[in-house]
Amino acid sequence: MVIRLDRAAENYEVTDVALEHNHYLQLPQTRHLLASQRKISEQQAFEIETSDDSGIMPKASHEFACRKVGGPLNLGYTCRDQKNHLRSKRQRELAYGQAGSMLKFFHDKIAENPSFQYALQLDCEENIANIFWVDAKMLLDYAQLGDVLTFDTTFGTNKEYRPFGIFLGLNQFRETTIFGAALMFDETRDSFIWLFETFLAAHNGRQPKTIYIDQDIAMGKAIERVFTESYHGLCTFHIMQNACKHLSPMKGEEEDEVEERDEVEEEEESHILTDFSACMYGYEDKAAFQEAFDNMRLKVHKQTWLDSIYKVKEKWVECYMRDVFSLGVRSTQLSESFNNAFKNHLKSYFHIVRFLMHFESTVEVKRTKELDSEFEARKKLPKN
Repeated sequence: MVIRLDRAAENYEVTDVALEHNHYLQLPQTRHLLASQRKISEQQAFEIETSDDSGIMPKASHEFACRKVGGPLNLGYTCRDQKNHLRSKRQRELAYGQAGSMLKFFHDKIAENPSFQYALQLDCEENIANIFWVDAKMLLDYAQLGDVLTFDTTFGTNKEYRPFGIFLGLNQFRETTIFGAALMFDETRDSFIWLFETFLAAHNGRQPKTIYIDQDIAMGKAIERVFTESYHGLCTFHIMQNACKHLSPMKGEEEDEVEERDEVEEEEESHILTDFSACMYGYEDKAAFQEAFDNMRLKVHKQTWLDSIYKVKEKWVECYMRDVFSLGVRSTQLSESFNNAFKNHLKSYFHIVRFLMHFESTVEVKRTKELDSEFEARKKLPKN
């Protein structure tokens, strides 16, 4: 039996006889590559490793390679072969162990540019606890643009779940620029003190005019000790997040039905958050701020958090920051933006060397964007 394709009718017809000069549709035969036929060439290995470094998953990378050559039979290797090749590559990257491979990575960077610096802090068992590094471009950028600094930590960027800290600022195009990075063992006061002192030592002791962090207590104590010449500001974004959690309206003495009470409380909470935002940004006179803050306090049911944030009002209220050099920065959103871009193709199971390589590629993307902005600024007139 054969299957004849009737092009005029655009359908399939089954017949027991084959007619001459007609077109027939042959059923494809399933074939597989034998183990002796499978081999990854040097060019294919380069493409596999490049896709992996770019954050493309092995399955998607293999499917793209199959489409490029016209099918899996023409490719010469399977998806499992690709995964085995990547596994061997990662084992070669850690040929000296986690610590040894990291040190080799840093030494290779120093060989490329002697201005590259790194520092390690060891614990009582002589294991690596905290890691800090900075390259030549970061040193140069901080010397020219390091008046305003933001610092924040994030989790889930590496296999060991170490907190990742990044020092950031603004360049002349109001784009994010990197001044240094660190992998920390924990977020204790002593760890932050070592990190901040190491950061200043790498930058010849030059302190920023202003530094912004979140409301982390240990980080704040370390900054007060190390950055003695800098203004310490609190991230307004984190403060508003905490305000949403802690500020609730004053409950009335009479209780109505549950649904009506919930609607009223939601509306009152919205008004309280609006009043709190106005206290943060809307008053340039201290007396006007104090009056507005006292009026808002009367509407709040629990005032514990409000009392604590009021004690540090000089670090987040607009009227107390009129003489602060901030370049318009009021939060650590620079760090949040960089971390989001950093995590786009980053997996938490990456080992330390892959983490460092991915960080380097992310920094290069930022610097390429800065060069594009420089080119655009040179060929165009500035905006009014």
